Amino acid sequence: MNKAARYAEVGQEIAAVIDGECHMIARMATVSNILHHAFDYYFWTGFYLVDPGKAGELVIGPYQGTLGCLRIPFGKGVCGTAAAERRTVIVEDVHAFPGHIACDARSQSEIVAPVFDPQGGLIAVFDVDSAEKGMFNAEDAAGLEAILKASFS
Repeated sequence: MNKAARYAEVGQEIAAVIDGECHMIARMATVSNILHHAFDYYFWTGFYLVDPGKAGELVIGPYQGTLGCLRIPFGKGVCGTAAAERRTVIVEDVHAFPGHIACDARSQSEIVAPVFDPQGGLIAVFDVDSAEKGMFNAEDAAGLEAILKASFS
């Protein structure tokens, strides 16, 4: 099965599981869990939430994998860049990304997608790391963006 088809299948599974659940953290925990176990190349999978108490800062949210960074300023690292620019960022080699924040040295490639509320406000970013270089592409971006939009917008 190709990536696009797998994301579509996983998106349907997520939609079925979170149907009727309105609590955002419960939805995020479910999304990160299902996606983490759906793809062999996902090493760290989870959310960094926009902290309403600290302007321009992300705080760790629900995730799967090894210990994550607790806080990330907007504009710093891949997650902070995605938050500041409100766009999906794909990094083939995290060691070549200026300002990369190494939460786990085994991370080699990364994709981070913004998460918006129904009014278009940024509420989080969704971060996926792989222990292999070059694992993420436009199919991952499209699949994740579709799942996140369906789950939170």
